[in-house]
Amino acid sequence: MITLSKEGGARSALPFSVTGGLAGIGFAALILLSNAVLVPAGLPAPGAAGAEALDFYGSPPAALLAVLALGPLTWVLSTVFAAAALTAQWGGGPRGGSGWALVGFAGVLLQNGTFLAVTALRFALADGGAGTPGLWAFHDALFLLNGTFLALALTGFSLGGLRAGLIGRGLGRLGLVAAALHAASATLTPLIRDGAGPLGLLGLTGWLLWTGWLIGYGLALARRPGGVGAGS
Repeated sequence: MITLSKEGGARSALPFSVTGGLAGIGFAALILLSNAVLVPAGLPAPGAAGAEALDFYGSPPAALLAVLALGPLTWVLSTVFAAAALTAQWGGGPRGGSGWALVGFAGVLLQNGTFLAVTALRFALADGGAGTPGLWAFHDALFLLNGTFLALALTGFSLGGLRAGLIGRGLGRLGLVAAALHAASATLTPLIRDGAGPLGLLGLTGWLLWTGWLIGYGLALARRPGGVGAGS
């Protein structure tokens, strides 16, 4: 909620840390909802054969376009969350966390840009491009390589949050484990795209931990309206 101050300027009724925390929780909820809708509808997993992608995108379910339309909102929410996390860590506490927080912020922005491209490719696939093998291969590789930026976001904000005293050790460790899984998945992109065994579970497990970490981090931000860097 935005109100006007006595001086005539705009002022948020909520501290920015609370706004960012709620944005992080909302972001996690949206990506969980999107996958809960698309996976049962047959969304091809990373490394799926071109024929499977053709079956799905050749006759896309109505839910696909609805989920893709949520993309801009998810990027807004993730950016607000990342800005609040960075602000809360600025100055870094006694051990300094600002540098790692900048790494986390950069990771979120790069992740947003990558998923903008993934979303655009999904629009193209659903609009008659599913019969172009190269388009699906590009989408698949981009989706998997995005794990690099998720790893940066998780590592930066986990280490920065720990150093600044924003989050506890449990949440920090969860973020670092998820980061390791995403980094491994991105590094093994060629093997996962070839459908080599259960390697795709690395990214899936990392993604589930990422959403849990987002909710926990959002709660940590929302609970400290008077903490370091909280603004009005």
